[in-house]
Amino acid sequence: MAMTTRDRARVSLGIQAGIFLAIVIVLAVLVDWSAIRNSFFSIENLGPMFPEIITVGLFNTVKYTVVGFIFGLLGGTLLALMRMSSFPVYRWVATGYIEFFRGIPAILVFIALGFGASLAFGVNLSTLQIAGSALAIVASAYIAETLRAGLQAVPKGQIEAARALGMPAWRAMVTIQIPQAFRIVLPPLTNEAILLTKDSSLIFVVGMAGGAAELTKMGRDGINIYQAGLTPLVIAGFCYLLLTVPLSLLARRMEHRSPRRPKK
Repeated sequence: MAMTTRDRARVSLGIQAGIFLAIVIVLAVLVDWSAIRNSFFSIENLGPMFPEIITVGLFNTVKYTVVGFIFGLLGGTLLALMRMSSFPVYRWVATGYIEFFRGIPAILVFIALGFGASLAFGVNLSTLQIAGSALAIVASAYIAETLRAGLQAVPKGQIEAARALGMPAWRAMVTIQIPQAFRIVLPPLTNEAILLTKDSSLIFVVGMAGGAAELTKMGRDGINIYQAGLTPLVIAGFCYLLLTVPLSLLARRMEHRSPRRPKK
């Protein structure tokens, strides 16, 4: 008797569940759980790591990310408008900036600001200035393309209607097109905030004082200080998740509620 489509799907699901269960059993048997516990979950000696990992590491990570995102958003908005300008020089400058900073690793920007700024301009930037500027420079290149897509997604009929009523072009852009574009691109902007949160760890390449340390720096130093294997890094990773998971859930919720989501 031939199997129905539902029976074949049920058999396929059973086979996949069996393979997954077999892999879990094999790993459970082969893994040295004692070594894993000592290396990743040895929390007995980590008492002195608290509350500094929260009050200093987590706070500095949030601070660097917020500064970078705010200035990245301002720069990205300006670049997006320049990219759509009728004046060709603006378009060329914006395109060159976006392609350059999207094409190089973010760590090079941190190094250039951390070591190159003092050599080129004779200025010594603080850790916050380096981290915030580097994140803003990189973020603005990505946010510009995201915003440009949002601006182009706003129906042209609304702009044409505003112009027909006598509204100047700049006012139609500021009061109609840009607010709607931001609503459209809120989910990808939230994803960009998540990326900036993780990229803030790149500040380690320029060095920093203890009071300016972020989560990765504190986790890495904890490996040598507390003699608890990689557990300090696990703690630092968990702190990152406290920031990124709510942002991911927020982005998913906004994407789900987006009016552009196709109805099922």
